[in-house]
Amino acid sequence: MAEVAFIGLGVMGFNMAGHLACEGHSVRVYNRSPAKAELWCDEFGGDAFATPRQAAEGAEFVMVCVGNDDDLRAVLLGPDGAFAGMAPGSILVDHTTASAEVAREMAVLAAERELGFLDAPVSGGQAGAEAGMLSVMVGGDQAFYDRAAPVIDSYAKMIRRMGPVGSGQLTKMVNQICVGGLLQGLAEALHFAQCAGLDAQGAMEVISKGAAQSWQLEHRHQSMLEGSFDFGFAVDWMRKDLSIVLDEAARNGAQLPVTALVDQFYAEVQAIGGGRWDTSSLIARLKKPA
Repeated sequence: MAEVAFIGLGVMGFNMAGHLACEGHSVRVYNRSPAKAELWCDEFGGDAFATPRQAAEGAEFVMVCVGNDDDLRAVLLGPDGAFAGMAPGSILVDHTTASAEVAREMAVLAAERELGFLDAPVSGGQAGAEAGMLSVMVGGDQAFYDRAAPVIDSYAKMIRRMGPVGSGQLTKMVNQICVGGLLQGLAEALHFAQCAGLDAQGAMEVISKGAAQSWQLEHRHQSMLEGSFDFGFAVDWMRKDLSIVLDEAARNGAQLPVTALVDQFYAEVQAIGGGRWDTSSLIARLKKPA
């Protein structure tokens, strides 16, 4: 069992840190909103701290799950940042969905302090975090990965090292390209079925047993038909992720016309007030038949 600090107790981090505690690890937490950290401690035990540095002191592993590149820099750097509290030889595991550039930047700064660094974004959403069944894609040195993987396994269904630092973030970008495209296809399929006068629910049940089967179809088609989007991964966050994808594509020369189009469609969902809706809300911008 390890001494672990967990920084960032949002929808994902709250449950991920909980699984660490339930597995028997000693968990110290920090959250920007102290009330959330106290709530976590009430449920799982452990200790809450006022700064990332204090939470990181004495921890062998420091897990971070925050919003974006700037949030990551804010909790890692400076006199109150986690890096300032970490002892040489300890490992920072970043579960934030961020850019590959910031992962490489933080890895260099970690190495200067004799710290390990892994970029390890996750996929599986709130449901996966609650069940401890996330897919974790990791970038970083093999030695750091080998040490951290048994701890990460507390909340993972699948863990894989994808290559050097930045590779985890690049793999998460691949994931978001797929998710956006699949959801747009599903939205159009449901819309088409409705316009054609089909039993859309029945159509989904039939095609889910064939080549069109996907997690999104299985878990989202019914709520999409009901127009229920008050759950899951928010459109605002998806647009943040797609912005990272499109910036990286501009650097590496990848052509992503469908991804760019889906990003525009999500902007339309935001414009009608759906910024906090689940990403399956792409169907909301399509007109249903009278």
